[in-house]
Amino acid sequence: MLFEECVKGRRSVRKYADQEISQDVLEQIVDLARFSPSWKNTQVVRYHVIKNPEWKEAVARNCVLSFDFNAKTILRCNALVLVTVVEKVSGYEPDGSFSTSQGDRWEMFDAGIASQTFCLAAYSKGVGSVILGVFDENKIREYIPLPDNERVTNLIALGYPLEPAKAAPPRKEVSELLHIVP
Repeated sequence: MLFEECVKGRRSVRKYADQEISQDVLEQIVDLARFSPSWKNTQVVRYHVIKNPEWKEAVARNCVLSFDFNAKTILRCNALVLVTVVEKVSGYEPDGSFSTSQGDRWEMFDAGIASQTFCLAAYSKGVGSVILGVFDENKIREYIPLPDNERVTNLIALGYPLEPAKAAPPRKEVSELLHIVP
């Protein structure tokens, strides 16, 4: 798949076929996503995949702040990925001080880059995805065991798409997005 096709073809997918995503495919996706750039090559992003229906249901029912749209997506997906970052590494100096005025926001920047790369990699393997941002991390930790030194940044629902992707919604023109500073 050509890069341009991958970028222009990927859509947020919220309805999935009843088809398991194999461990091999998940490993192929993470194998590509691991090449995402990160602060000083710290590679702080981790992917915790939940396939167990009872655990997915616990997250959907108790951890998405009553946001039914996300709950339905989680219940339908074949695998739910908890994207985490190892805390206090990205954007930090060895003495624990911040490297820039951006503070701890570099963790989220790294997580965003890695999540988009993960979703593009999934698309290249025929797997649909959608990034979810409405959740309660403390509630997730009540149901899902996670390392203490990792922070949940977002969730990604995964599955083989139930239906073909629709055309891309209208995009702003380049002239609206690009400003060359004189």
